This record gives sequence, C-alpha cells and structure tokens, in this order.
Amino acid sequence: MSRLGASITWLGHSAFHVAPPEGPAFLFDPWLDNPRAPDTARSLAASARTILLTHGHFDHITGTAELAGDHEMTVLCQVEVGAELVADGVPDAQVIAYNIGGAATARGLRATLVQATHSSSLDGADGRSRAIGTPCGFVVELPGGTVIYNTGDTGVFGDMALIAELYRPSILMLPIGDFYTMGPRQAAKAVELVDPAWVIPQHYGTFPGLPGTVDAFRDALPASLRDRVLSPAPGETIQ
Repeated sequence: MSRLGASITWLGHSAFHVAPPEGPAFLFDPWLDNPRAPDTARSLAASARTILLTHGHFDHITGTAELAGDHEMTVLCQVEVGAELVADGVPDAQVIAYNIGGAATARGLRATLVQATHSSSLDGADGRSRAIGTPCGFVVELPGGTVIYNTGDTGVFGDMALIAELYRPSILMLPIGDFYTMGPRQAAKAVELVDPAWVIPQHYGTFPGLPGTVDAFRDALPASLRDRVLSPAPGETIQ
C-alpha cells in the first residue's frame, strides 16, 4: 500500500486541512462552525494559504469570506460562487473563479474543477433559496505527484471512472452521509469506479439528516477495498 503523500486533518463535516510535503497548506470547504469541528480548527485553518470551495451551500461556504480576508488566502471556486465571495468583501485579486473542466494553479497547487451531481444555493433573509453557480469537485495535483480527488457533495455518476482515468488520484474524498448526498452504497460504487489507494469519507454524522456511517460504508465495499478507508476523528491528522 502506498504512503498517503500529505498530512490531512479532518475539521468536521467536509472541512479539511491538507499540508503537502512541499509548499503551503490548503483547506477544503472550511465551515469551521460545524458541530463536529475540533477546538483547534481555527488556529489550524489560519496556517493555510489557499481555500478550495466546492459549492455555495451554507455548510461549505460559511466563513470562507472571513478566513480569506483575515489571512489573505487565495480562494479557488466556480465562477458564480467567486462572484458571491467578492460581493461579500473578498478582494477580487484573491479569488480564482473558473469553471468545470478548467484548471488553475495557486501557491504550488494545480486544481481542476470537475462535475458533481448536486445543487448550489444560499438562503436569503426572506427564507427563499437562490441558486449560486454550479456544484463541483476538485482534482488537486500536489507538488511531489500526489493527486487528491475531492468529489464535493454529489451522488455517484459513471464519469467518475473517466476522471480517474485522466488523473489517477491516489486519495479519494467523498461524502457518505446520505439524504443530501450519496450514502454508503453509492459511495462504495464510487470507490470501485475511481480505485484510489486511500479513501477518506466526509459529510456524515454532522446532524440527524445525515444517517450514513463509516461502518455501513465499509460493509458496502468489496472486502478487498475495505482496508483503504481512513476515517480520522475530528482534529486527527493522518499522514
């Protein structure tokens, strides 16, 4: 089994701090007020220099503008999500807003936006939701060659195999919570399609509407793939 190729700390829900072997750390979807966030979440997040934001739902985008503004972080995201962040006060020069199929480089990372089957919206003061851009996943190529595929919030789809063929990710991050995203059964199929060396589940156990569990996910996997699952506790670093 290969080494992980980066130090990864789960900050609860879909938030991760990733420290490559070379270059500065970065964050995925840093909603640091989530119920499972560890006490160290904010201090650890402050050490990152880049934020990768998959879509505009509150449980992903909340806090991004403040983090980026307070710590001069670069944010990589989809076009309309980027416009929302700029409207919220993030300097335009700190936002790299592009679209699915495109790639961008920031602080040593090459990140490609890929499709996700989901939605992207925010609730207004009047209680109505408004759409914000298109949900996406990220394929991140780290200095040293490690490739991370974070699917973002999604259901399983067949072109995950095409993404795997193109980029050969060794680390797959994917939701298992069910109801709002794929649950254990679909997530297990996604692992078969991508065939990574390591799998890190996310977006589960945060609140009652996410019934999927790591045990159910492992049980849904073929026996030959179960030892690839890494499930750190909130605040735990794996490397």
